[in-house]
Amino acid sequence: MKVGYKLAAEAFGPAELVRQAVLAEQAGFDFVEISDHYHPWLDHQGHSPFAWTVLGSIAARTSRIELATGVTCPTVRYHPAVIAQAAATLALLSEGRFVLGVGSGERLNEHVVGRGFPDAVRTRHEMLREALEIIRLLWSGGYRSYEGKHLRLEDARIFDLPEELPLIAVAASGPASTRIAAELGDGLFATEDKPEIVQQYRDAGGTGPRYAEVPMAWASDEHTAARAALETSRWALTGWKVMSELPNPVNFDAATTTVREDDILEKFACGTDPARYVEVAQKFVDAGFDRLVMQNAGPDPDGFIDFYRRELDGRMRQLKPNGA
Repeated sequence: MKVGYKLAAEAFGPAELVRQAVLAEQAGFDFVEISDHYHPWLDHQGHSPFAWTVLGSIAARTSRIELATGVTCPTVRYHPAVIAQAAATLALLSEGRFVLGVGSGERLNEHVVGRGFPDAVRTRHEMLREALEIIRLLWSGGYRSYEGKHLRLEDARIFDLPEELPLIAVAASGPASTRIAAELGDGLFATEDKPEIVQQYRDAGGTGPRYAEVPMAWASDEHTAARAALETSRWALTGWKVMSELPNPVNFDAATTTVREDDILEKFACGTDPARYVEVAQKFVDAGFDRLVMQNAGPDPDGFIDFYRRELDGRMRQLKPNGA
């Protein structure tokens, strides 16, 4: 079991994210994972720096901890040729510590470049498949061209390639995306504790690591933690069909007016009781995930990192599926 720390790029500025990553390494986390957004989910969060610049700075300030995008959409806002080059460069700068997490994206971030965002999920999956084919093609070396249904590449070459290419973890929530993860990725990425996601991945031939974000909110008391998560992270309860469709933070604000503190307490581990954190994480372990991302929505990141170091590190690493 490997344990990671979520860098909430929607909630903190770039220098603070780098500082948290350094603390996470010191606390013993195996990896940090950063969201790659243009907008925050809610205006209240107030941030959304360029993830790739932050990751480069983290690579320079750390020596052991792995780095990951969670996740990048390589189809609209970025062309896959750009992501192939960026990931190769980061792998070199981090000396092999980078994992490229990719997904089919959200309208929230992709519509900003004025190219539109496909309404049909099937089209988004087609584009993601083509993007991964382009990335793999460029990583094989030499000048390459590609003519797809949605994406094209013309006579392009990446000159700086690492000897060991980054692992690609593909975000999935159903049969179509888990097939892409199994066929074109090296691992799986998910945000829900659904056993069927892992099972579909395995049925499609997937054998790689399986990343999942575990919702939690640390504060000195349960109420304070839940209130903080409600203010900044209630969007997480909308479900992927909503999360992928809404165009702006104001829409997420409107869509989450009915979310209550009790809803947060049901889904998130809140407060200071280690047993509750283990209980929430166990659901993801039982679902088949072996890379747990601690996604703290509480108001005090330093307090949470210290709490993890003192109370959670050993417990999380010992988790095994019930019945195993």
